[in-house]
Amino acid sequence: MPHFEKIEYKPVTVREVLREMKNLSELMIDLAYSAALFNDKDLAEDVLELEKRIDTLAYHLEMVTMVAARDAKDAEVLVGVSKVAAATDKISDAAADIAAIVTQNIGVHPIVSEIFERVEERLTKAKVSEKSVLVEKEIGELELAPRMGIDIIAIFRENDWIINPKGKEKVKAGDILIARGTHEGLRELRELCEGKLLKLD
Repeated sequence: MPHFEKIEYKPVTVREVLREMKNLSELMIDLAYSAALFNDKDLAEDVLELEKRIDTLAYHLEMVTMVAARDAKDAEVLVGVSKVAAATDKISDAAADIAAIVTQNIGVHPIVSEIFERVEERLTKAKVSEKSVLVEKEIGELELAPRMGIDIIAIFRENDWIINPKGKEKVKAGDILIARGTHEGLRELRELCEGKLLKLD
């Protein structure tokens, strides 16, 4: 029997919810394609978790717009917000369908995987251990792009997502980093996160 999350009304701004839905759906697309093309079940599971988050946000937004609509004029204004949210929700559903290729062991055609194996840029996730040299370092000071050819596009911390983290954001032990870049650069990042590399080149 499926488990349904209990969702209660809480006052949030429409702009705030729409921004989070947009950022999460963009991240889902990146993760879903990488999961499918490189048969990465961990990334696929992340996509499915993000879909649940967007469904929750869409539900909150619907409640907020219903409370905010005082008359027909308000309803006319808010219907546009509802359509944007519904479109974003559909994008997240499509990304989840792509992730299902991996979680359900459907797989993509071998020739597609072969082509994308030659693509320089890809995504990975890496958990930061307590012994990592990255701990308590600001992302900006690490200079990962010029040093290793990678960018951290998201951080999963304490059951929440930080999308497109700023340069002043510090890396914490236990963080899960989502990074985009070259195969070699991502391999080096994973080793830094695991504590296998003790310094940045």
